[in-house]
Amino acid sequence: MVGGTGAPYGLPASFPLSGNSPVAAAFRTGLPLWLSPAELAHGVTAPPGSPGAQPWDGAAALPSDVSLGVLPLGGDAKRLGCLVVMDKAPDAFDADRRHLLELHADQVSAGLEAVAARVMARTERRSLLGPGLDTLRGGAFTLVLSTGRIDADGQVLELFGIAPERFDRRVETLLECTAPDDIPALMSMVEPGGLPSPAQQLSIRIRRPNGELRWLSLRCRVLVDAAGAPERMLGVVADASYLRPSADEVSIVQRLSAALAGATTIRDVSRVVVATLRTPLGADRVAVAELEADRFVVSVLDPPDPDAWPAVWRSEWRSEWPDASCHSMPSLESVIRGGHVALWPPGAALEPDLAGIGPGGLAVLPLPAGGRIVGVCLVGWEEEHPFGPEERSLLTATAGLVGQALVRAHALDAGHELATMLQRSLLPRKLPSLPGGVAVARYLPATMGLEVGGDWYDVIPLSDGRIALVIGDVEGHSAGAATIMGQMRTAIRAYAVEGHPPDVVVSHANRLLLGMETDLFATCCYVDLDMEEGIAWFVRAGHLPPLLRYPDGSTEELSVEGGPPLGVAAEGEFPLTEVGLAPGTVLVLLTDGLAESATLHLDDGIRRVRELLATADPADAGELADRLLGEAKRRDDDVAVLVLRYDGMRVRPTRVHWTVWRLPDAVMHARRFAARTLRSWEVSEELDVALLVVSELVTNAIAHTQGEVRLDLTLAGDRLRVAVNDASPRAPVKPASVDWESTGGRGLLLVEAMSASWGSVPLSGGKQVWSEITLQPGEQLDTEGAPAGADGRREGKEVP
Repeated sequence: MVGGTGAPYGLPASFPLSGNSPVAAAFRTGLPLWLSPAELAHGVTAPPGSPGAQPWDGAAALPSDVSLGVLPLGGDAKRLGCLVVMDKAPDAFDADRRHLLELHADQVSAGLEAVAARVMARTERRSLLGPGLDTLRGGAFTLVLSTGRIDADGQVLELFGIAPERFDRRVETLLECTAPDDIPALMSMVEPGGLPSPAQQLSIRIRRPNGELRWLSLRCRVLVDAAGAPERMLGVVADASYLRPSADEVSIVQRLSAALAGATTIRDVSRVVVATLRTPLGADRVAVAELEADRFVVSVLDPPDPDAWPAVWRSEWRSEWPDASCHSMPSLESVIRGGHVALWPPGAALEPDLAGIGPGGLAVLPLPAGGRIVGVCLVGWEEEHPFGPEERSLLTATAGLVGQALVRAHALDAGHELATMLQRSLLPRKLPSLPGGVAVARYLPATMGLEVGGDWYDVIPLSDGRIALVIGDVEGHSAGAATIMGQMRTAIRAYAVEGHPPDVVVSHANRLLLGMETDLFATCCYVDLDMEEGIAWFVRAGHLPPLLRYPDGSTEELSVEGGPPLGVAAEGEFPLTEVGLAPGTVLVLLTDGLAESATLHLDDGIRRVRELLATADPADAGELADRLLGEAKRRDDDVAVLVLRYDGMRVRPTRVHWTVWRLPDAVMHARRFAARTLRSWEVSEELDVALLVVSELVTNAIAHTQGEVRLDLTLAGDRLRVAVNDASPRAPVKPASVDWESTGGRGLLLVEAMSASWGSVPLSGGKQVWSEITLQPGEQLDTEGAPAGADGRREGKEVP
């Protein structure tokens, strides 16, 4: 009983659930009752005065001018009781007052549930009625949205610590007392689509004049006008001191603060966040990402399972530098822009890349530091998760601590970040798709010290179905080592594309490094692999030997004859080693950071890598590379791993070559050779087009170059490739325009018109001009690699 002893009304202390009373009826139906004195005296089961009307239990003892309101507490699944309100006025409950009392009933229900949870946690046996009704110490207000004028009763002003004579009826006066982090959630209640559900309460913090920070619970309803625009807000405010952070939440913040003090890198900070928050919050997923320009650079995804994350995060999983665009997730971008913690319940209208992180609830924590947002933390739950006000307080405090820790980590390893950014621009971000195999790479910088090393890798597509794989390591850990690494990678790629043999490529790179103004040396392992035949040529310059995993699961450390490191000996020799690869073989190239450390001998490290390689599933090359990296959190050196799963080519191209002699009728002989070859391959629909391209390319080579000219024809799938090699390094230039009186210049225009694509690539001592022609379906290779006839049978023929 509040507001008096209740004696003048004669209200009973309890009501039988099966009785004929307004309290029992409201409890059973779950609907509020608003009874005038006449309805209270005669009952509502029939109109007053009718034969079927029955008076309510105890109504005769009540004054004749009493109005009664009964509001059920709790939902259908868990009914807690009823809130009974009495007033002597005969028409006491107008529409506005009913709204306010319904909001107050919801607030009392929330208070009872919260106090019950506290009591159960302490295993105390006592009535919940006393502490639960403490939440009735609240007040009501009415806000006119168009003017900002607010009418608040004395209890609201007392909660905010404002003297009634000093209250100017401006809503800004109350907002000035509200904690800044809670104002966006408070203002969102009057935005379209932002209204809270009837069972949801908003918990806010206010700062009283004496400096005390107090929790208040707020429930409100927005009334709209005839046009559907928000007009007035009716609300109730009550003390919510029972929502103050518990000792457990305070200890979480203390542990987080202590752990962050010892975190010196961005990844360390992220791991501390996961270790501190995931278990206490019961979260299923936690992600931490830095904000760089308009991209999120992910530092930790937990759990460490790509399948546990939505597509945009999975596609970047443990690649060289995982990141995602802010613009691809507008909801997340808006939260970052606002800078306040956002809590999304189940079923919220979010992008799939966000909704998949927390189907049962998602918390987004912008990480502030120095007046700006430096990152974001995402916490997701799989099952439905009700967000309590304690969590909002905990997450807000966590966000501030983590943001400051990120800034400190950046300040501590500024040089490391500079070198890392340099390496990001020098290493390939994505590897090319390969015919007959899959290549993946992993790179992890060192976590010890403030500098990075010069590890690098590359996959280079070459001509005639060949590829080059290269991995290397420049001596030292500095930005200078990263710079030399970038130069060496570029040089080796250039030498390889020119068509030099593997030993010549490495020898050229050695002479280039000797000519640079540096005392650094580099190690390197270079592989030239024919994807059609499975023949690999290895060259090793002071680097670790490659590893092989055979289809039967056995592994081997290849015995590859090695030469000196690059940049050591001007006359160093780099011998070739030939190895045949069967389909299903996995080739692994690695740097010494994976197999050697201050506590791990190199031979033991190689043995450990081979054991992991033997037990890994080669069906997923990316997962295999992840397993090789292991779970080491602290690394003395950079780690680079390049994995190739060789599958073999299901359809092998058919190739022929022809050396064009410099005779007056050389073009005619080249056309005859091409015609015989294409007829044997059963290319008929595009025969004239192919012969025209052959004529133009051979004519240009003979007319404008000196030396040997070679014609190459390749049939692969639905493509015919015509290529002419010559000894001139000068690339052909297509004329901008050709007038009617010109006697030349139309050749390349014809080639361009007849080809699906064409171009020119440099080769060792010359260049190659090529054209690709799309074939009709009947002219494609069959699954065995030979041209298919009209009846689909294989008809391989030898070209004379």
